[in-house]
Amino acid sequence: MNYIPITKKDKEKMLNKIGVKDTDELLALQIPQNLRAKQLNIADGLSEQELLNLFNNYANKNKANLICFRGAGIYDHFIPSVVDEITGRSEFWTAYTPYQAEASQGTLQAIFEYQSMICELTGLDTSNASLYDGATAVAEAVLLAVRVSRKNKVIISSALNPQYIKVVKTYTDKLSNIELITVDIDEKNGKISQENLISKIADDIAAVVVQSPNFFGIIEDMSLLSEITKQKNALFISVVNLVSLGLLQAPGQYNADIAVGEGQVFGNAMAMGGATFGFMAVKKALEWKMPGRIVGKTTDKNGKEGFVLTLQSREQHIRREKATSNICTNSALNSFAACVHIAYLGKTGIENLSKINISKARYAFNLISKLNGFSPAFDNNLFFNEFVIKTTKDVNKIDKLLLENNILGPLNLEQINSKYKNCLMFAVTEKRTKKEIDKLVEILKQAE
Repeated sequence: MNYIPITKKDKEKMLNKIGVKDTDELLALQIPQNLRAKQLNIADGLSEQELLNLFNNYANKNKANLICFRGAGIYDHFIPSVVDEITGRSEFWTAYTPYQAEASQGTLQAIFEYQSMICELTGLDTSNASLYDGATAVAEAVLLAVRVSRKNKVIISSALNPQYIKVVKTYTDKLSNIELITVDIDEKNGKISQENLISKIADDIAAVVVQSPNFFGIIEDMSLLSEITKQKNALFISVVNLVSLGLLQAPGQYNADIAVGEGQVFGNAMAMGGATFGFMAVKKALEWKMPGRIVGKTTDKNGKEGFVLTLQSREQHIRREKATSNICTNSALNSFAACVHIAYLGKTGIENLSKINISKARYAFNLISKLNGFSPAFDNNLFFNEFVIKTTKDVNKIDKLLLENNILGPLNLEQINSKYKNCLMFAVTEKRTKKEIDKLVEILKQAE
């Protein structure tokens, strides 16, 4: 196959289009200068073994295997060995898009089982075969709501993951008929108040998007917020953490129309933020407007059970400018990993996992919030596995001190929003032991 690289002129044209002068400036937008190698110093004529040794030496300069107390959308959960054992089988690892049902029954059944599990967890009627990640799932839910309602305004909670908000804005920026309206949280308790939503909700609102546990880890009153939304005939989009559904109300229980979120919490490693998958489940009335594809179960002419692609909009492939969505595929291997993990845990296992996350986070919260110079950022302490602590200490010194002790510490929220100065967001999952939490607390005591 011939490969024709871009010309120097093509490269300059692309760089000019995005407003940077060269590749170095492009990389500098995301990778700080002090983290970039000046040169690799690779000698000529190295053997494969010598080259691998060289790059392993470079890789070993990175801090690895840190004790992780940082979340903000991607979490350090334990992945049972059975997940890699099953997903690593060749029939799943190398499987391609299952257009031909007669040759793809294993892949189709795996997707069907995944969809069934998402429906059971969310309490909704129909799930698609997955999406790219949590952020695109939220954006697709917004577009779905606008298509169905034929209204052009969408309310978004300010406590939605900031990265999700950015992706939603990217999706809707060039669609001049869509208006995004932000509902602020109550800064005292970190939740959307009834008054805040009522002040924005109106008959021309297509949907309301609320995350619970929200970005700060706080559990929202989803039943109340859903009820307020339905009074104006708007769709209620619930952004949820699948692990939390082991204990918290399922979206279907509080009459949500669409449930979406990031699926990484089951079966998928953090892997520097990807690849993961997004999930989407809807009420039956909305299933024909869903993006992506849906696998269904049927019988063949001989009465044998089989699986097929029940729904897949061909517009996504052949008329992109008119398509309801350009999600043309699904993150099949990643969602299958979640399917294996969920099946391994079962209903009781997921409930226990949820309890462990809550109890360990509570243990850490109680200890940290009692330290000199540390206090809860919000009055509300109803949270899942994340919480925010305000400190009088130097947050940069805290981060450095923790790294010196092999700990990836909390997220400095000032990096997300300047109004959260000296606020640290801790994440605690089932992987964090009592010994590790106690070590974290002892180090925080030393902070200046």
